Amino acid sequence: MCGITGFVGKQENKEEVLGKMMDVIKHRGPDSEGKYTTEDVAFGFRRLSIIDLESGSQPMFNEDGEIALIFNGEIYNSPELRERFKAKGHVFQNRSDSETLIHGYEEYGEKLVHELRGMFGFAIWDNRKKRLFLARDFFGIKPIYYAMIHGNLVFASEIKSILEFPGFKKEVNMDALEEYLSFQYSNLPETFFKGVYRLLPGHYLTYSNGELNITQYFDPTLEPVSRDSQDVLVKKLDEVLQDSVEKHMLADVEVGAFLSSGVDSSYIAAKYSGKKTFTVGFFDKDNQYNETHYAEDCAKFLGLENYSHTITEEEYWGEMPKIMYHMDEPLADPSAIALYFVAREAAKHVKVVTSGEGADEFFGGYTIYREPLSLRWMNWIPKSWRKGMAGLAEKLPEGIKGRSYIIRASKSVQERFIGNANIFSVEERKKILKKKTKAPSPQVLLAPKYKAMQDYDDTTKMQYIDLTNWLPGDILLKADKMSMAHSLELRVPFLDIEVFKVARQIRTGMKLKDKTTKFAFRRVAEKYLPEFTTNKKKLGFPVPIRVWLKEDTGYDKVKKAFTSDAAKQFFDLELIMRLLDEHKNGVKDNSRKVWTIYTFLVWYHVFFENGLEAA
Repeated sequence: MCGITGFVGKQENKEEVLGKMMDVIKHRGPDSEGKYTTEDVAFGFRRLSIIDLESGSQPMFNEDGEIALIFNGEIYNSPELRERFKAKGHVFQNRSDSETLIHGYEEYGEKLVHELRGMFGFAIWDNRKKRLFLARDFFGIKPIYYAMIHGNLVFASEIKSILEFPGFKKEVNMDALEEYLSFQYSNLPETFFKGVYRLLPGHYLTYSNGELNITQYFDPTLEPVSRDSQDVLVKKLDEVLQDSVEKHMLADVEVGAFLSSGVDSSYIAAKYSGKKTFTVGFFDKDNQYNETHYAEDCAKFLGLENYSHTITEEEYWGEMPKIMYHMDEPLADPSAIALYFVAREAAKHVKVVTSGEGADEFFGGYTIYREPLSLRWMNWIPKSWRKGMAGLAEKLPEGIKGRSYIIRASKSVQERFIGNANIFSVEERKKILKKKTKAPSPQVLLAPKYKAMQDYDDTTKMQYIDLTNWLPGDILLKADKMSMAHSLELRVPFLDIEVFKVARQIRTGMKLKDKTTKFAFRRVAEKYLPEFTTNKKKLGFPVPIRVWLKEDTGYDKVKKAFTSDAAKQFFDLELIMRLLDEHKNGVKDNSRKVWTIYTFLVWYHVFFENGLEAA
């Protein structure tokens, strides 16, 4: 795992500019650095040494030095590709997977991406063609950002590196802010920094002679048509998952594992070849948010070491500025902070960890995926009648039993589901924002995704929305940024292209059965795990935000932010303070809404109000 940065153009003082861009991402690669500059291009690299520790430095070149590469990630089928390319006459200088990409580009050009199995964000400069090739992996595990600045195409693993480029003017993207208030993460191609874009998952970019082109090479569409019996499906999953975990062990350093109380990370811990596992929990009065004992029991069952840390309320609030600095963009998922702390603990012992991201999206793990099944009892009622019933239900006080059910049953899946988070409605977000934007509603934004899955059931549509939005925008963003904040490589064996080929065909009845989510996957996991783990209800990283926002420390911190000059610039202060006070006084649980606004304000302070010293 590393950090890459660079630019194509005639910018003066290339070495000096590149140095500043590299310095701010040193945490992604503290082991060494490398530069490559010509009249046309500048490549910078920060290395975290994992494979071929002695000779895997970058930038890396082909035999005649005309093709240069900088690469962040791991290619798990590199050994197989290496043998293929050797047979075709390519000469390798080292054992790193990076060199595989160079020879692969010589063989396939941009079509190289179709041959890869792994996680990647890489840049290749073809000096003969004067052409830049940027590529991001299938699911968006590794990030790449880019911007056009004064005639230069600038790119990097993290936005903060692009901010160092001379002449870039920081400006908040108000469309991104409005969408964020609904999704809780940045959900547009253009980031929170106006003019800075993310290269989307499954896309590559080429730039030559001032012309920029972006191509989508992969789309994680689902086709849940497999008629495999339960036994056959479980056998297929078992085989491909074991193979993926084995491939993800490729390293010349020790590999550890994150271990929560759930089945996903526990399965990987059971099958991987390492010995160390890492867990975090929280101090709270009723001990409802500390499940480290479940992880400890699972580790003991598997014969593994477990290292845990219990996060205090003071730590949680205190690290927020630093966390937002490393995140680059606001992310209002409270579990991101928990991930930051477990990564910090793991980095004391290892340089690489495995984690369970992707299992819920691949195998149907979120409880909300059962919603279409629970609402089917209302489908026999004409939609116009359901709409009328919902209108009456909306007039009832919140908390009345059946109110929410009737309202949700009146809406199509496209109307009600925008992903695992749905914080502010369009009406609510427009009320609290001072500035008007042209941001589309979540339903308009996601309409093409729903159209792509129109022939399949509602649960499949929901999965696809999460695969293409929630997974890269929330889950993988925090996984990459929080691990790399501590110079820790995080690997996700479930998010493997070969695993996806099996998972995409699993019919809904094998994902959700009775009241069980991830049904087929649980049948695989139960072969290797204790029963208390495989049948445990999904909790993710439970965080006591709703509790802490009612207590003086949390309330006072948020109130200070909600009455700040920044808050006055963006929000209606009366409305956001009402949200906070209603929550503290127990009138409504506004914790998610309050946290979403607060997170943005902390981010804004760090990047726009000279708050970097707090990080």
